[in-house]
Amino acid sequence: MKVLIVEDEPELAKSMISYLSDQSYLCELAVDYQQALDKISTYHYDCILLDLMLPGGSGMKILDELKLQNKEDGVIIISAKNSLEDKIKGLELGADDYLAKPFHLSELAARIYSVIRRRSFGNSNVITQNELKIDLLAKTVMVRDIPVVLTKREFDMLIFFIGNKNRVISKSALAEHLSGDIADMLDNHDFIYAHIKNLKRKLAEAGSGNYLKTLYGNGYKWEI
Repeated sequence: MKVLIVEDEPELAKSMISYLSDQSYLCELAVDYQQALDKISTYHYDCILLDLMLPGGSGMKILDELKLQNKEDGVIIISAKNSLEDKIKGLELGADDYLAKPFHLSELAARIYSVIRRRSFGNSNVITQNELKIDLLAKTVMVRDIPVVLTKREFDMLIFFIGNKNRVISKSALAEHLSGDIADMLDNHDFIYAHIKNLKRKLAEAGSGNYLKTLYGNGYKWEI
C-alpha cells in the first residue's frame, strides 16, 4: 500500500516514514505545496496524509485539486489547526479523516488502515472471493484452507488487483504501485513479469481459479 506524506516538519516526516515503513507501507514525501501538487497530479496513492499549513500554499487547495481531477486517493488531514471549522471544511472537500497534532504514530497507522479498508474492501478485514480468503490484518492468503505463502510484493500486488477488480491495470501502474515514484527512473518494468508469474503460479498450485488475466499490450486484469 502506497502512502504520500505531505509534511514540512522534517523530524515528524522522518518519524512517520520510519514507523509506516515498518508497517509495510511504501512511503513518499512532499515537503511543500508544489511538490504535493506535482505528486498527486502524476501518481495514485492509497492514502495521502495532508498537512494544512504548507510552504507555498494551503492543504485545502490540494483537496480542491484532488476533487477537480476526480482522484480517488484516500485523504487524512494531519494538522495542528484543530478548529472545528477546519475539520468540517476538510471533510466537506473530500477528506476521509482528520487527525490533530500531536498524535501517536500507532493511531495514525490505524486511521490509514481504516481509510484503505473502507474505500477498497467494504470496511472488512477479511476478503472472501469464491475459494480465496485474505486476512488483511494477518496478511495471510488461503485457498480452500490451504495457506499460500506470498512475498510482501506479491501480497501487495494481489490486494491491489482485488481492490481494482475488473479494471485493466497497466504495467507502469503496477510498477508505480510497487516501487513508488522511482518507477519513472527504472530502465524497464520487466520485474513486474516475475512477480505476476510467481503470484499466478502460487495461487494455481493451491487450487485457485485463474482470475488474473494478462491482456497483451494493455496490462492485467483481476476478472470476476
